[in-house]
Amino acid sequence: MTGGAGRDGTGSVATGPRAILALWPSVAGALLFRYAAYALMTALALWAEMRPAPTLPDLILAQVPYVPWIDRANYWLWLLAYLPLAALLLWNEPRRWVRYMVTGGLVSIARGVTIALTGMGPPDPAHAGPGIASRGFLEAYLELLTPAGVFERGAIAAYLTKDLFFSGHVATTFLLWLYLRGRSRFAPVALAATLLVSASVFLSHIHYAIDVVGAWAVTFALFVLREGWPGPTPSPGGPRRW
Repeated sequence: MTGGAGRDGTGSVATGPRAILALWPSVAGALLFRYAAYALMTALALWAEMRPAPTLPDLILAQVPYVPWIDRANYWLWLLAYLPLAALLLWNEPRRWVRYMVTGGLVSIARGVTIALTGMGPPDPAHAGPGIASRGFLEAYLELLTPAGVFERGAIAAYLTKDLFFSGHVATTFLLWLYLRGRSRFAPVALAATLLVSASVFLSHIHYAIDVVGAWAVTFALFVLREGWPGPTPSPGGPRRW
């Protein structure tokens, strides 16, 4: 590249494999940081599973029916909402993707800390998994850190029943929309995705309403601390729209 950082010789933002390979140390470092943050969050969440905690009343869940097929599908909905859009961000703006991943890691750490601070029981115990009692801490922890544990619903649904405040499903998709907002024709898709994911966690009864509100609040606060207050759509001379 002969242009400025992250740009090609024409002044356009560099995209695709060459741009990613040129930044491979940053890309690899961001992935490692995100994974380490996930590992810390998971350890804190499993520790919280060992504490007794009450189920709390919820004004929203009291009015929202439990829908079994959405409960079974909500994890796959999250993956469908998250992975393609994150890949598009990496392909088109790898430098911004690196910042997104670091911010995502900070959100994960914040989530682990808030889970550990206050114990909350499953909002719908009748439809919750068995929890960590079905496995020892170390066995469950190692299983959750494998690729299958990260991306497959079974282990998470079985062992994590009190990882509630705040919702990781909502936080990750909301953060992705914040990083795509005003920069891509895919931003409306990202907004629709995070709204659908938010609806799915209610219909699955896997989170309290405060978990969703908390995800929006904490995620937005960390985004602003990292990126500044969101401004209007970039001008024609600003970041490339794709």
